[in-house]
Amino acid sequence: MDLDRKSVALGAKPALVLVDMINGFTHSECALGTDCPDVVAANKQLLDAFRAQGLPVFFTTVVYRDDAQARVFRERINALNVLTPDSRWVKIDERLAMQDGEVLIEKQWASSFFKTDLDEQLKALGVDSIVVTGLTTSGCVRATVVDGLQNDYAVIVAEEAVGDRNPEAHKANLFDMHAKYADVQSVQQVLASLSRF
Repeated sequence: MDLDRKSVALGAKPALVLVDMINGFTHSECALGTDCPDVVAANKQLLDAFRAQGLPVFFTTVVYRDDAQARVFRERINALNVLTPDSRWVKIDERLAMQDGEVLIEKQWASSFFKTDLDEQLKALGVDSIVVTGLTTSGCVRATVVDGLQNDYAVIVAEEAVGDRNPEAHKANLFDMHAKYADVQSVQQVLASLSRF
């Protein structure tokens, strides 16, 4: 049985957080990735809308600069070891190229908040809510959503703008996030909310 819950709306100052929309995850040539043109296209829609409204945009990437970073995580999933600073896999997908003023957060674990300064940067800008997109639904997206809530942001997950290698995991995690941590909304719903800014 589902818990009773209230929907949350975008606040007065929302930000877009694109989780790991990097070549290593958006291209199947990388062991970590899967081809997901529809997810990329949905991210582009939201990116264009946030830019048009002059709202904050944050990208994340995963980069390992030495062998000690996330040692156990990398021992468990060896494919992560390709995410080195000089690799094309850590770069933002060229279809979503960053613009001046947008922020890139380097992380080593699943959550975009864990051991990064994302929370501090959001608070410095007066952000009160976040729209989370990216890859993967069951991993880094979910971890970011949970930590977003735990840092007291209203969190919206844009459904078509997140993806996973495993369709069943994708569906189950969307259900679970909506039940407890965030509002899962369509891209069109998010765009409609943004139109009031």
